[in-house]
Amino acid sequence: MQHWARRLEQEVDGVMRIFGGVQQLREIYKDNRNLFEVQENEPQKLVEKVAGDIESLLDRKVQALKRLADAAENFQKAHRWQDNIKEEDIVYYDAKADAELDDPESEDVERGSKASTLRLDFIEDPNFKNKVNYSYTAVQIPTDIYKGSTVILNELNWTEALENVFMENRRQDPTLLWQVFGSATGVTRYYPATPWRAPKKIDLYDVRRRPWYIQGASSPKDMVIIVDVSGSVSGLTLKLMKTSVCEMLDTLSDDDYVNVASFNEKAQPVSCFTHLVQANVRNKKVFKEAVQGMVAKGTTGYKAGFEYAFDQLQNSNITRANCNKMIMMFTDGGEDRVQDVFEKYNWPNRTVRVFTFSVGQHNYDVTPLQWMACANKGYYFEIPSIGAIRINTQEYLDVLGRPMVLAGKEAKQVQWTNVYEDALGLGLVVTGTLPVFNLTQDGPGEKKNQLILGVMGIDVALNDIKRLTPNYTLGANGYVFAIDLNGYVLLHPNLKPQTTNFREPVTLDFLDAELEDENKEEIRRSMIDGNKGHKQIRTLVKSLDERYIDEVTRNYTWVPIRSTNYSLGLVLPPYSTFYLQANLSDQILQVKYFEFLLPSSFESEGHVFIAPREYCKDLNASDNNTEFLKNFIELMEKVTPDSKQCNNFLLHNLILDTGITQQLVERVWRDQDLNTYSLLAVFAATDGGITRVFPNKAAEDWTENPEPFNASFYRRSLDNHGYVFKPPHQDALLRPLELENDTVGILVSTAVELSLGRRTLRPAVVGVKLDLEAWAEKFKVLASNRTHQDQPQQCGPNSHCEMDCEVNNEDLLCVLIDDGGFLVLSNQNHQWDQVGRFFSEVDANLMLALYNNSFYSRKESYDYQAACAPQPPGNLGAAPRGVFVPTVADFLNLAWWTSAAAWSLFQQLLYGLIYHSWFQADPAEAEGSPETRESSCVMKQTQYYFGSVNASYNAIIDCGNCSRLFHAQRLTNTNLLFVVAEKPLCSQCEAGRLLQKETHSDGPEQCELVQRPRYRRGPHICFDYNATEDTSDCGRGASFPPSLGVLVSLQLLLLLGLPPRPQPQVLVHASRRL
Repeated sequence: MQHWARRLEQEVDGVMRIFGGVQQLREIYKDNRNLFEVQENEPQKLVEKVAGDIESLLDRKVQALKRLADAAENFQKAHRWQDNIKEEDIVYYDAKADAELDDPESEDVERGSKASTLRLDFIEDPNFKNKVNYSYTAVQIPTDIYKGSTVILNELNWTEALENVFMENRRQDPTLLWQVFGSATGVTRYYPATPWRAPKKIDLYDVRRRPWYIQGASSPKDMVIIVDVSGSVSGLTLKLMKTSVCEMLDTLSDDDYVNVASFNEKAQPVSCFTHLVQANVRNKKVFKEAVQGMVAKGTTGYKAGFEYAFDQLQNSNITRANCNKMIMMFTDGGEDRVQDVFEKYNWPNRTVRVFTFSVGQHNYDVTPLQWMACANKGYYFEIPSIGAIRINTQEYLDVLGRPMVLAGKEAKQVQWTNVYEDALGLGLVVTGTLPVFNLTQDGPGEKKNQLILGVMGIDVALNDIKRLTPNYTLGANGYVFAIDLNGYVLLHPNLKPQTTNFREPVTLDFLDAELEDENKEEIRRSMIDGNKGHKQIRTLVKSLDERYIDEVTRNYTWVPIRSTNYSLGLVLPPYSTFYLQANLSDQILQVKYFEFLLPSSFESEGHVFIAPREYCKDLNASDNNTEFLKNFIELMEKVTPDSKQCNNFLLHNLILDTGITQQLVERVWRDQDLNTYSLLAVFAATDGGITRVFPNKAAEDWTENPEPFNASFYRRSLDNHGYVFKPPHQDALLRPLELENDTVGILVSTAVELSLGRRTLRPAVVGVKLDLEAWAEKFKVLASNRTHQDQPQQCGPNSHCEMDCEVNNEDLLCVLIDDGGFLVLSNQNHQWDQVGRFFSEVDANLMLALYNNSFYSRKESYDYQAACAPQPPGNLGAAPRGVFVPTVADFLNLAWWTSAAAWSLFQQLLYGLIYHSWFQADPAEAEGSPETRESSCVMKQTQYYFGSVNASYNAIIDCGNCSRLFHAQRLTNTNLLFVVAEKPLCSQCEAGRLLQKETHSDGPEQCELVQRPRYRRGPHICFDYNATEDTSDCGRGASFPPSLGVLVSLQLLLLLGLPPRPQPQVLVHASRRL
């Protein structure tokens, strides 16, 4: 077998030496040494420059933010409140007006809006990916807020003055994108004006629930939610509580920590989380699923609930926010004030705020609930129906904002958010936020106002930050990345969410963007701590096509981005320390080389694919490379490579590589007969963006990415020494009967290493494309006793045909498998159509034995950015979710009619007549997602790579009654494993199958992950206390006993089909009078 292995190694090496042209290409580069310079990537200087450029970009946005916040505070302070203001007194552009006019069921169409809504003209602006109007701002008001309320009209009145400040900001910095004021009343005013992206169903957008608003409006929170599940909480009230808890969770960000517990006589967590956990998307999902399982029983025990909550908040042995501390209690009412608990845990300092929520309609005395909130610096809220949930589960932010307002200028610090999806179509953005405070006083000598007016925000598109990073000088495997204090990536080549939900931030941890190891954990911690650093590590990387794992050397360099919470990193392979910069000052040579890009030269010089890069500003992009090349040639006939509108570095390198690869054709490929060695094509790809495929006809079946930096074979060849085999993906394979057209091939590639003095770099990759069928026949000969293909096979005393992959192929299986475990070649004709498949799908028993004998190692990871098709609903005939449906017996029972449950139900039905689908749709549907839209999900990925065994190895597979012998040996200077094995003789040998295919997953067990949380740091500022805070405004409310007469009247109206048409509830807090 070792003899066969040497023959295979020699054959591959011979072909690559003759046709690959590695040595000849080195000589070509040296012969053209006067046409390029070797430049050095100095990691520390590079990363500091990029960090400085990002800091400057963000600083310009900060200055604009400060001008806006100061202006807003002054405008509101000078504004005179108008009690008698009317809708017709206000003129503004309602961003949702056009959508509402198109919707016959719209609230404003039904009522007939009296507001003077502007009708604007818009122009397409590529920077915003939208149609905009630079002369006006736009206003968006949540669906569940009445536009004609006095509070809203006054808000619209004074915020109109912001329009001129928005425009002046843009004049000073034309690169500004969306400038937004999110008001604490729910009004959003943004610039420039653009129509709102109306969803196909109900619009649930409320600026106060956006990640950037939540972060800007309050300091981080430690929150414990306790839910009363005693026997009196039943039916609709319990459902209201469950929905309320879910909505409350949506007001938390990744800077917050939370736990949820239910209580009756005893308190217990609703989920597997036994302590406060980070309020990230996955943890909140666990809570939301767990609260649906709460069941009402037993008696109310406030003491048990509050003691549990205080114990949670006092646990100092866990990671938490360590800023605002609060308890949110949802109940249907009770008499106990549990003063002894507060005296024990919270008084006299009152470091924990208590917020109480009376849920449902009932006759209970709410005074104890009010007292609890008022005695502990909190607030009391009532949630009588589903329509009050969203507003009343977010109003607590006003209370948390008090210390910020009272801190004044000290609290006026710009914060930068996590990455999230812009609601107006910009794509992935980060937002700079700055709180806006109410500076008014009720009268001379009165206390300072404690209300936060809202949050100013300015968006920065991630693409604008990426433009500040080096594009192509870092090579195919070098890159820049950035992370925040949570360890989430702001920039990273693997940040590619397949689908986004604008209601949630995009939170990909650095250790999930790459394959996690101890070195990267150390680097991540240092970056979060704001340190500088440099470290060379050996690590695993996943191939671009996610089929392979390579062990590589990488240099990590990092620095903090000053004035932000971000840290910037640079990753460079050692071979990317240097790069080539073309110096084509000779215009005659430019023209000569350029001619080799013309399709007229392809027949003699091979087909050229050019990387679709941004060579010039006026170059029209296209996904079709032939069309892109045509656009490129047409533009080059108008401009020169030295034009100011073009990237001279990219253009000169492209033209230089065109000439250099043409010389490879001239010196090596043109005079060779590819058919002699059963080759379909030879090729070369370069850092400069050229992929030349010879002969020209082979380009018809070339499926690799025309951008070498995005081609898996290119990147893997740079990271591996020797020859890298890449079989066709199984989905691209043709059936055996169709192999005769000679189009299915196996790529073999290797990097060209160039040494110039003491500087080493890899500027190109060359290779061949093997004819699969012909090389399968050649493989059988090389693994046989024949010396060449034309020699007849002879079996005699001196030749052992029982160990011959050609003659004895009925009993002997001979295969070449690559380092990812994929079949490359086989002596079995029926397996030719399985080339490219994971070998476990071909021979599960043998692949398992190779894995068990350490020829292969396995790496499992999770892709948190995947997209999955929606699951079909399980109960198509079910009633709308969350709606209580009374039985006939209920209608006949007089006691039911007079109960609080009936009154609450009527409220749901009446509310539903106006907002008939709000409580039926899940959030994704309500935001307008079509039923067939893919949703975000987690996929488990498994890759295999060569293990520790690096020599020839024999082993026996024990299958019980029979056994199976196999031999395996790595082929030197390749990524291949040569395996010879007896064919399986008994069915037991088929037991056990290794899986490589990506599978849907719930991800790692969250209950275990929270026990070992990843390192993070919260924001550097915290405002949770101010000695001058006035806590007297702590919520007021009165129970509303149902009237039997009113109930009967309402039901008669419903039965007659004559629904009452009340004005929608004005869901704006009374204390919001400005």
